[in-house]
Amino acid sequence: MPPESLTNVPHPHRNNGVLALITARGGSKGLPHKNVLDAGGKPLIAWSIEAALKSEVVDRVVLSSDDDEIMETAKAWGCDVPFRRPTDLASDTATSMAVVLHTLAQLADYEYVVLLQPTSPLRTSADIDAAFALMTSTGAPSCVSVCEADQSPYWMFRVERGGKLESLLSEEITVTRRQDLPPIYVLNGAIYIARVDWLLESQSFLAEGCVAYQMPKERSIDIDNREDFEAFRRIVEAD
Repeated sequence: MPPESLTNVPHPHRNNGVLALITARGGSKGLPHKNVLDAGGKPLIAWSIEAALKSEVVDRVVLSSDDDEIMETAKAWGCDVPFRRPTDLASDTATSMAVVLHTLAQLADYEYVVLLQPTSPLRTSADIDAAFALMTSTGAPSCVSVCEADQSPYWMFRVERGGKLESLLSEEITVTRRQDLPPIYVLNGAIYIARVDWLLESQSFLAEGCVAYQMPKERSIDIDNREDFEAFRRIVEAD
């Protein structure tokens, strides 16, 4: 059950301009109904809702979904559900950016938007606040979360015709020891923040000027299938 303090309680507006958007469609094929599956005593989507509600920079937390069960669950955990996502934006081919732009068309006058995907449940309110602080302190128009990659592209290759091995990177590879490899980062899907006016023009969180907020691998879990979800449950139910 959701905590009484968060149930259907409007989030206080503190900075008058930061909109947190949680996206959760109903037609997941990798793990059906994943957004409402219980882990650690609450549905998966609640982990992201709580992080957004506890953030010191977020003014309003809203959901974009086409699914009644997800919408009711989000409301119960304190998230605003001001509209239903159109069917054409709930398909397998619909992009996250299209969903963000649809939301911004419905809810105007926000200076910043924070995209939070419920498949990254271990991202915390402190992560959201730190990413926002990094973006604003550097004057960047956007910030995305990353973590260090498990495999380095410096040791990745293509197999060309005839079995010929070609380096994935164009430059000559000179690193021969793992400890000498330069750090490489990948998007972990947890946090995307941007100035709304810039995002409407660039149509991407990753356009020129974006900065990276580094998260540890242990909080960078991305739930796509049953195995991912069970791994998450083991983490949060370990005690």
